[in-house]
Amino acid sequence: MTVNQPTHFTIPLPPVTKKNSQRILINRKTGAPFIAPSQKFKDYEREAGYFVTKHMYVIPVNVKAVFYMPTRRKCDLTNLLEALDDILVNYGVVPDDDYTHIAAHDGSRVLYDKNNPRTEVFITACGDDTKGVQT
Repeated sequence: MTVNQPTHFTIPLPPVTKKNSQRILINRKTGAPFIAPSQKFKDYEREAGYFVTKHMYVIPVNVKAVFYMPTRRKCDLTNLLEALDDILVNYGVVPDDDYTHIAAHDGSRVLYDKNNPRTEVFITACGDDTKGVQT
């Protein structure tokens, strides 16, 4: 189903990035090494799928994500956004995570909530902000 109205959903899991603790694995057919996400991220991605609102959006969209972390340790917002974007693509919410599909992450940020770590996701259609812009 394709929708234009804003959508909000919560992933009630502690946020996880793809880039921490990556693994180097060996391709069984070619023997070539490759980098894979950590098992912790793969588990997070699988579990997050239960909570993702499965609508296909008229593109482009703004994906606002508020990440509530269980600790005050520093973390990289862009890595968290990359992980979320990949999950949205994996579950068919958007067809790709390039700029023509996910045009912005306006309003995204990281906050602290020891007792209720989660990710609040707000997806809204973007207007055509490029009218009148010359390149």
